[in-house]
Amino acid sequence: MDDPATAIFTVAWLAFVAIALPGLFMSYRGRLATGLAHGLVWSGVFLALVTGYAYRDTFEAIAAKVSLELVPAGAGVGVTTADGERAVRIRRSSRGPFVARTKVNGAEFTMLVDTGASSVVLKAADAERAGIDVRALKFTIAVDTANGLTFCAAVRLREIAVGDIIYQGVEALVAQPGDLKESLLGMSFLKRLRSYDFSGDFLTLRS
Repeated sequence: MDDPATAIFTVAWLAFVAIALPGLFMSYRGRLATGLAHGLVWSGVFLALVTGYAYRDTFEAIAAKVSLELVPAGAGVGVTTADGERAVRIRRSSRGPFVARTKVNGAEFTMLVDTGASSVVLKAADAERAGIDVRALKFTIAVDTANGLTFCAAVRLREIAVGDIIYQGVEALVAQPGDLKESLLGMSFLKRLRSYDFSGDFLTLRS
């Protein structure tokens, strides 16, 4: 038997049959109806255990999917993909786009996942929460956004994390105060991943 769990289960069952079962028969001598009723209950328990063990992979997959549906949109959940690798999965927000709950330099806030942005871009308020002195920055980099042309300042983030995926020294831009409504999780973070893909209501990140 190559599977240790199968071997342990088989040995335990054989031990039960050889040792415990005869004693049970003796204890129910003269009480056939009670013995049969208890036997049916234990048979059901045994059948449930065998079924659970046989379909454990299916049950694990169902449990993982249910847990993903219960977590807040944007929260990175560690999962095991179909090919057995570990990844972080994010559920789409109710308003449509994918957002990610990130931790930047230890500060937690939500960022819009934007594959069209060449860099991580922080709005001024989020940059300050991440410990960046916005007043000392020089906004000299022209950036074309959905709201028009704006100027940003280049910074290097000490650390940025999405779920269990953590990268240090990520290049980023800080927008001028009032120029950006949401911080953007752009390609300076995403390109460090081994891969990422969008499937239905889920985004999967592989480090």
